[in-house]
Amino acid sequence: MKGATATMGVKTDRNDARAIAHAMRVGWFTAVHVKTAESQELRLLLGNRRTLLEKRVAIDNEIRGTLKAFGLKLGAVTVAAFEARVLELLAKRARLLAMVRPMLTARDALRQQCEVLHRMVLKAVRASAVCRRLLSVPGVGPIVALTYATGVDDPARFLRSRDIGPHFGLTPRKYASGEIDRNGSITKAGDGAVREVLVQAALTLLTRVQRWSALKAWGMAIAKRRGLRRAIVAVARKLAIIMHRMWADATTFNWTRETVASA
Repeated sequence: MKGATATMGVKTDRNDARAIAHAMRVGWFTAVHVKTAESQELRLLLGNRRTLLEKRVAIDNEIRGTLKAFGLKLGAVTVAAFEARVLELLAKRARLLAMVRPMLTARDALRQQCEVLHRMVLKAVRASAVCRRLLSVPGVGPIVALTYATGVDDPARFLRSRDIGPHFGLTPRKYASGEIDRNGSITKAGDGAVREVLVQAALTLLTRVQRWSALKAWGMAIAKRRGLRRAIVAVARKLAIIMHRMWADATTFNWTRETVASA
């Protein structure tokens, strides 16, 4: 609307209202889906969990970088053994330990509260028949299933399953003018959280899931021709389509070729 009203010689509230009414009348804007209260609450839960997780990771990286400056390297260590490893390295460095201990205390608090929210996420997934059905897809875990379910909210608002890809920004940009006709990177439109978890699920499917399926074989064939990065995006888009079809038809994942062909 800012661009549409920039040419107005006189800007008043009355003229702005008239311009907005004209834009709606000619179809410049379409109706926006308002998510249910339950979906908004679950998205808040996912957002809070992610915030605490990111803060905990930031503290881990800060401690690692600080100790490395003093010649102390933590190396590969699990999340649970992180604090014990730091205390071990600083056993004879009392002054450094006094400076790092508040960070460890804050880290422990973040970790505990993140676990509380994570258990709430798992409880919500177990209580949702849709999420339990989506868990049958290889590479899809509780976070992916719940994020996708809250992002779509109502599968009936998509007339075709393949409309899911453009909605979440998983289709290439298109620029065609005169003799120029080229495709760019993905649009990254729509819900970024859903797009991110779909990409993570696709990466897990291609690199970590051991059981072969028609979907994985299709993705690996693309990886050989076009590279792993393009294959991940393609599989992420295909996952979004398949999960929507499963949701609409109330079915579980089919490991045979018909699943990929129908998508």
